[in-house]
Order: sequence, then structure tokens, then C-alpha cells
Amino acid sequence: MSLWDREAALLEETHAKLSAMGATHRVCVELTDAEAVARAAEETAEALGGIDILVNNAGIAGPTVPSWEYPLDEWRRVVDVDLNAVYYGCRAIVPRMLAQNYGRIVNVASIAGKEGNPNAAAYSAAKAGVIALTKSIAKETADRNVAINCITPAAARTRIFEQISQQQIDYMLSRIPRGRFVKVEEIAAMVAWLVSEENSFTTGAAFDISGGRATY
Repeated sequence: MSLWDREAALLEETHAKLSAMGATHRVCVELTDAEAVARAAEETAEALGGIDILVNNAGIAGPTVPSWEYPLDEWRRVVDVDLNAVYYGCRAIVPRMLAQNYGRIVNVASIAGKEGNPNAAAYSAAKAGVIALTKSIAKETADRNVAINCITPAAARTRIFEQISQQQIDYMLSRIPRGRFVKVEEIAAMVAWLVSEENSFTTGAAFDISGGRATY
């Protein structure tokens, strides 16, 4: 396993926790830098002997303001992290998977990418882009043993909640028929199957884990 993150202290903390369960590798990398991501892919492949699985999970929320008031620099920052970084990861690693005729990729989108959350235009647009990007790359690679899917979870109680207002959190909860936020462990269970060898047919799909919120 290899962990990639731009926050060195958090990366080391997570690495220490996971090392107790087995060997882990880590790279401190700025995921919005395409060249840095390419170098991280090369370093990881060399350290681990190849790359079979990629989970693109980095994301930020951005401001909770009406779309016409969205600061342009914040718009670019959210799209850069939530969409462009996903593309850079796929761009660096898909060719390796094609060369070995095996690979599993899961891109973490959001129910916001399907429905659009009010006062979260950049996040919603970026996550919609992740869904479309996933489908495009999957169609380009469907003739190989490479599965590329995305998931569209409802909100989970992670550090991203620190970036959004309580009003926005309450809104998201009100939209979930289950009446609670999704657990990280529930998301992990779905991802675990999607990156397994057993997932040898499904590609280009958006897997709902929204507690009943998704309407398509």
C-alpha cells in the first residue's frame, strides 16, 4: 500500500497507524501538480513492484456561498483538487495498468455530483466531472482487464466537515432518507469490492452509497 498526501505530518501519522497492519509506503506529493503526481507514480511503482489499484480520494469542500458570489480563486482551487487531481492520478497510472493488462481504479465522486448541492457549486461541478471522467476513461480501457468505476456517497463525518457551515451540514443530513451520515467503513467496504479481482466485468459505473438520496 502507498499513501499519497500533501500534508506531511498527517501522512506520517497515518503511515504509522497503518504500518502496524503491514508494510506501507508513502509519498508527500501535491496532487494538483501533474508532474509531481507522475513522479509519485514512478516512485511508488518502483518501491512496490507495480501498481494494481488506485483510489482517488483527495477532496476539499470550498466555501458555502451562492454560485454568483463564489470567489474565483476558490473555484479554481476546488476544481483543481476535486477534479484535476483525479485526472492527473489516472493519467499517470492508467498506462501502467494497460501495459500489464490489469488494474482497478475507484474515483470518489459525491451525490452532489449527481444532484448539485446549493451553495456548493464548485464542489458539485467538480464531482459531476469526476463521474463523467470515470465513464470516459472506462470506455477507453474496456477491452482490457482494467476496471474504472466511481462512487457517489452521501456526506460522511470526516475532516471535510471542518470546512463547511453547520447550516450546510444540516441541509445534507436532511436530504438523506436513512436519517444519518454514511460511515467511512461502509464506503471502504464498497471500495474493497470494486478494487478486487472479483470485479472483472463492471466498469464505467457510478455506485450509489447515498442512503437513499440518489434518484438515478
